[in-house]
Amino acid sequence: MTHSQNAVKDLTHGNPISLLLSFSLPLMLGNIFQQLYTFVDALIVGQKIGSYAMAALGATEWITFIMFGVITGITQGCSVVISKYFGTKEEDNLEKSIYSTYIICIILAICFTIIGQLVVYPALVLLKTPTEILEFSYLYLKILYAGIPVTVFYNMLAAIMRALGNSRQPLNAMVIASICNIILDILFIVVFHMGIAGAAYATVLAQLLASLYCLVFIRRSHMYQLSASNKTLSKDLLKEQITLGLPMGAQNLISSIGGLVVQATANSFGVLFVTGYAAANKLYALLEIAATSYAQGTLTFTAQNRGIDNTKRIKDGLIASLLIGCITAILMSCIMLFAGHGILGLFITDVGSTTKSVISSNNVININTIVDTETAIQIGHQFLTILAFGFPLLYSLYIIRACIQGLGNSLFPMLSSFIQVIMRVSCALFLTKLIGHSGIFWGEICAWVGADIFLLSVFILKIRNKSKHL
Repeated sequence: MTHSQNAVKDLTHGNPISLLLSFSLPLMLGNIFQQLYTFVDALIVGQKIGSYAMAALGATEWITFIMFGVITGITQGCSVVISKYFGTKEEDNLEKSIYSTYIICIILAICFTIIGQLVVYPALVLLKTPTEILEFSYLYLKILYAGIPVTVFYNMLAAIMRALGNSRQPLNAMVIASICNIILDILFIVVFHMGIAGAAYATVLAQLLASLYCLVFIRRSHMYQLSASNKTLSKDLLKEQITLGLPMGAQNLISSIGGLVVQATANSFGVLFVTGYAAANKLYALLEIAATSYAQGTLTFTAQNRGIDNTKRIKDGLIASLLIGCITAILMSCIMLFAGHGILGLFITDVGSTTKSVISSNNVININTIVDTETAIQIGHQFLTILAFGFPLLYSLYIIRACIQGLGNSLFPMLSSFIQVIMRVSCALFLTKLIGHSGIFWGEICAWVGADIFLLSVFILKIRNKSKHL
């Protein structure tokens, strides 16, 4: 196997803080641009179609996360194995682990595409999606789930590059794709009047561009080349990747199930609440991007150093990540507190009663949009205010969980997701009866606290063991 030295990065030597920052920053920028898909979709949809369409996007949040979360989790599990063999310089196993990743992702794409088309509509009905927005949510999800092979393809290529220490090219891919997504959103929604379907098509096509960019780079840079002898499945490596990947995918699936229960509760408070809640979630998702980026950096850093059994370096890396993460979290909290209200106003624009035409399926549907703009914004800002005071807990959760996954254990991170689900669901079902809709908001904080305590205890116990047990 051959690979370009400029295309890969060894994280087993050097200062942990500078390495994590240099590795995570491109990931962060890439994730920001990736999140701009949904952010721009929501912004243009809210401005040009209306608040009912904005609420329809919000009602799809957790169903969409099921797809992206499971795919991301499984590909990350595969990348942990790739990182390990890259760290130990075992070229033969490195090649075989990349090839088995191909096979896993092909099967994943086929299964998810079929299942997605079958369950999307029943899921929306089961979640008690308001009838005013049901058709729009279904149309958006149907198109998005048809593009699952593209999503799998991109996540696979990006995970392989990150496993080999390259976080810059996934960034470039996301920059190109996000710019194209904005252009396509404007073209499909504003010019061609395709409605919410235009937002879905723009997202799928933009991600296809990101996938093609990654593929072209890998081929031209000779980042890796599989020899003919290693284009065969290794049962041991396949088992190792599935053992890590499935729990990581299941971890996100579990979180999604809890999120679906919360979404169903949110839907019961009506379209006005869903509108404010959905808008706040768009900003929330954008501000937690740095946490996911630090987590990806921590996972790769830990996995490579686990390959050489360097326990001290793993601890130093975790401390460095937590320090960087908490400082960033405080900055994000300030944005929510002091700029949140104004940002929410960009999404929620309908004032009074207006009539809008929205294309759904093959019909043009006229809807009377009656939205109390300020009330919806206040609901969203209340959510952001509560989140702001607990954001360092969220960043710590992402980082500690990624470190444990990098140590080769995906069971305990999956169990932490159970804790999060229990806390979110309990607050949604019971706390809301005591304090109203804000019980949903406090459920996020309770979920972070419970998972943090559990994972930190697990890490302390594991790190005290001898290096050979890591």
